[in-house]
Amino acid sequence: MDIGELLVRDGVVLKTGASSKRQALHSVATAAAHAIGLDESKVFDALMERETLGSTGLGAGVAVPHARLEGIDRVQAVFVRLDSPVPYDAVDDRPVDLIFALFAPPRDGADHLRALAAVSRALRSAKMREQLRQARTVDAIHALFVRNETATAA
Repeated sequence: MDIGELLVRDGVVLKTGASSKRQALHSVATAAAHAIGLDESKVFDALMERETLGSTGLGAGVAVPHARLEGIDRVQAVFVRLDSPVPYDAVDDRPVDLIFALFAPPRDGADHLRALAAVSRALRSAKMREQLRQARTVDAIHALFVRNETATAA
Protein backbone atom coordinates (compact mmCIF):
# COMPACT_ATOMS: atom_id res chain seq x y z
CA MET A 1 0.00 0.00 0.00
CA ASP A 2 1.59 3.27 -1.14
CA ILE A 3 0.89 5.86 1.54
CA GLY A 4 2.11 8.63 -0.75
CA GLU A 5 -0.66 7.79 -3.23
CA LEU A 6 -3.33 7.89 -0.50
CA LEU A 7 -2.25 11.28 0.79
CA VAL A 8 -4.03 14.08 -1.05
CA ARG A 9 -1.54 16.95 -1.54
CA ASP A 10 -4.14 19.63 -0.83
CA GLY A 11 -4.98 17.72 2.34
CA VAL A 12 -1.68 18.34 4.10
CA VAL A 13 -2.03 21.04 6.76
CA LEU A 14 1.18 21.93 8.56
CA LYS A 15 0.18 24.56 11.06
CA THR A 16 -3.18 24.59 12.67
CA GLY A 17 -4.29 25.42 16.14
CA ALA A 18 -6.56 23.29 18.28
CA SER A 19 -7.11 23.09 22.00
CA SER A 20 -9.06 19.84 22.12
CA LYS A 21 -9.53 16.53 20.35
CA ARG A 22 -12.83 17.82 18.99
CA GLN A 23 -11.17 20.90 17.47
CA ALA A 24 -8.36 18.76 16.06
CA LEU A 25 -10.88 16.46 14.35
CA HIS A 26 -12.70 19.52 13.04
CA SER A 27 -9.40 20.62 11.43
CA VAL A 28 -9.12 17.16 9.86
CA ALA A 29 -12.69 17.41 8.56
CA THR A 30 -11.97 20.84 7.09
CA ALA A 31 -8.84 19.51 5.35
CA ALA A 32 -10.76 16.52 3.96
CA ALA A 33 -13.63 18.70 2.76
CA HIS A 34 -11.21 20.99 0.94
CA ALA A 35 -8.92 18.31 -0.50
CA ILE A 36 -11.31 15.47 -1.28
CA GLY A 37 -14.49 17.43 -1.87
CA LEU A 38 -16.50 15.88 0.95
CA ASP A 39 -19.11 17.55 3.12
CA GLU A 40 -17.24 18.88 6.16
CA SER A 41 -20.00 18.19 8.66
CA LYS A 42 -20.45 14.61 7.42
CA VAL A 43 -16.71 13.98 7.72
CA PHE A 44 -16.64 15.44 11.22
CA ASP A 45 -19.68 13.42 12.32
CA ALA A 46 -18.17 10.20 10.92
CA LEU A 47 -14.86 10.83 12.70
CA MET A 48 -16.60 11.60 15.99
CA GLU A 49 -18.76 8.49 15.65
CA ARG A 50 -15.66 6.36 15.11
CA GLU A 51 -14.03 7.87 18.22
CA THR A 52 -16.97 6.70 20.34
CA LEU A 53 -15.85 3.12 19.60
CA GLY A 54 -12.39 3.85 21.00
CA SER A 55 -9.67 6.41 20.62
CA THR A 56 -7.65 6.38 17.42
CA GLY A 57 -4.69 7.84 19.34
CA LEU A 58 -1.86 5.35 18.77
CA GLY A 59 0.60 6.92 21.20
CA ALA A 60 3.81 8.93 20.81
CA GLY A 61 1.81 11.98 19.72
CA VAL A 62 0.12 10.21 16.78
CA ALA A 63 -3.53 9.64 15.90
CA VAL A 64 -4.97 7.83 12.90
CA PRO A 65 -8.66 8.67 12.81
CA HIS A 66 -10.58 6.94 10.04
CA ALA A 67 -14.08 6.74 8.64
CA ARG A 68 -16.07 5.21 5.84
CA LEU A 69 -17.86 7.82 3.74
CA GLU A 70 -20.18 7.95 0.77
CA GLY A 71 -18.89 9.97 -2.16
CA ILE A 72 -15.40 8.52 -2.55
CA ASP A 73 -14.33 5.56 -4.66
CA ARG A 74 -11.01 4.67 -3.03
CA VAL A 75 -9.10 5.12 0.21
CA GLN A 76 -7.79 8.67 0.58
CA ALA A 77 -5.96 10.47 3.36
CA VAL A 78 -5.15 13.85 4.82
CA PHE A 79 -2.40 14.81 7.25
CA VAL A 80 -2.68 17.53 9.88
CA ARG A 81 0.18 18.68 12.10
CA LEU A 82 -1.02 20.70 15.05
CA ASP A 83 0.88 23.70 16.38
CA SER A 84 0.66 22.23 19.89
CA PRO A 85 -0.31 18.75 21.03
CA VAL A 86 -3.85 18.26 22.37
CA PRO A 87 -5.26 15.71 24.81
CA TYR A 88 -6.60 12.81 22.73
CA ASP A 89 -7.21 9.82 25.01
CA ALA A 90 -4.34 8.02 23.30
CA VAL A 91 -3.24 4.60 24.52
CA ASP A 92 -0.19 6.14 26.25
CA ASP A 93 -2.17 9.16 27.56
CA ARG A 94 0.19 11.52 25.71
CA PRO A 95 -1.25 14.43 23.72
CA VAL A 96 -1.37 14.26 19.92
CA ASP A 97 0.13 16.62 17.33
CA LEU A 98 0.41 14.37 14.24
CA ILE A 99 -2.89 13.27 12.71
CA PHE A 100 -3.05 11.05 9.65
CA ALA A 101 -6.71 10.55 8.73
CA LEU A 102 -7.98 7.85 6.38
CA PHE A 103 -11.27 7.83 4.49
CA ALA A 104 -12.67 4.82 2.67
CA PRO A 105 -15.80 3.99 0.68
CA PRO A 106 -18.49 2.31 2.81
CA ARG A 107 -18.00 -1.17 1.36
CA ASP A 108 -14.22 -1.12 1.12
CA GLY A 109 -12.74 -3.56 3.62
CA ALA A 110 -9.35 -4.86 2.57
CA ASP A 111 -7.83 -1.63 1.22
CA HIS A 112 -8.95 0.30 4.30
CA LEU A 113 -7.30 -2.27 6.60
CA ARG A 114 -4.11 -2.36 4.50
CA ALA A 115 -3.95 1.43 4.60
CA LEU A 116 -4.40 1.49 8.39
CA ALA A 117 -1.63 -1.08 8.78
CA ALA A 118 0.76 0.78 6.46
CA VAL A 119 0.20 4.15 8.13
CA SER A 120 0.50 2.67 11.63
CA ARG A 121 3.74 0.93 10.64
CA ALA A 122 5.21 4.14 9.18
CA LEU A 123 4.27 6.26 12.19
CA ARG A 124 5.68 3.74 14.66
CA SER A 125 9.15 4.99 13.68
CA ALA A 126 10.50 7.65 16.06
CA LYS A 127 12.69 8.97 13.22
CA MET A 128 9.69 9.35 10.92
CA ARG A 129 7.67 11.17 13.59
CA GLU A 130 10.53 13.59 14.24
CA GLN A 131 10.95 14.25 10.52
CA LEU A 132 7.22 14.94 10.19
CA ARG A 133 7.44 17.40 13.08
CA GLN A 134 10.41 19.19 11.49
CA ALA A 135 9.22 19.27 7.86
CA ARG A 136 8.61 22.79 6.60
CA THR A 137 6.57 22.20 3.43
CA VAL A 138 3.72 20.10 2.08
CA ASP A 139 6.13 18.58 -0.47
CA ALA A 140 8.51 17.59 2.32
CA ILE A 141 5.70 15.80 4.18
CA HIS A 142 4.57 14.01 1.04
CA ALA A 143 8.15 13.00 0.24
CA LEU A 144 8.59 11.51 3.71
CA PHE A 145 5.64 9.18 3.17
CA VAL A 146 6.75 8.24 -0.35
CA ARG A 147 10.33 7.65 0.82
CA ASN A 148 9.16 5.60 3.80
CA GLU A 149 7.04 3.38 1.57
CA THR A 150 9.95 2.91 -0.85
CA ALA A 151 12.27 1.98 2.02
CA THR A 152 9.72 -0.44 3.47
CA ALA A 153 9.23 -2.14 0.10
CA ALA A 154 12.97 -2.61 -0.48
